[in-house]
Amino acid sequence: MKCPYCSHLENRVIDSRVNKDKTIIRRRRACSSCQQRFTTYERIELMLPMLIKKDGRREPWDRGKIIAGLEKACEKLPVSMTDIDAFVDAIELRLQDAGGKEISTTQVGEWVMEALPSLDEVAYVRFASVYRQFKDVNEFMDELKIFLGNAKDK
Repeated sequence: MKCPYCSHLENRVIDSRVNKDKTIIRRRRACSSCQQRFTTYERIELMLPMLIKKDGRREPWDRGKIIAGLEKACEKLPVSMTDIDAFVDAIELRLQDAGGKEISTTQVGEWVMEALPSLDEVAYVRFASVYRQFKDVNEFMDELKIFLGNAKDK
């Protein structure tokens, strides 16, 4: 592991901790050269399916893209990065469980829309307004009516 401060390649692990789901290992390291400390995270590399975009293009799963979208939807809301990471972990698990080599981004978007109200209802509305690409206020109001109807059922 290369030191982010001096680029030296030798370091030692000071502390290791596993997250509550036992899926990520956090390691505190100390550089053998400059003695600076830094943190690394180890995560299992999942073999996830390729995503089929609406225009037919195919691209690999990019965890960063969904995190960026959720961060934007959760901006100025009481949603922690830990909550967002756990949410994306659940989506990745669904991707892995789906099997197959390809899956549409539409399906992934629906999974996000389905689970997002449990993370934050305002984030759901924000995400839906971008994801559904409403043409006018009436389409937006229809989506809100569906959401409110589903919320009453729960």
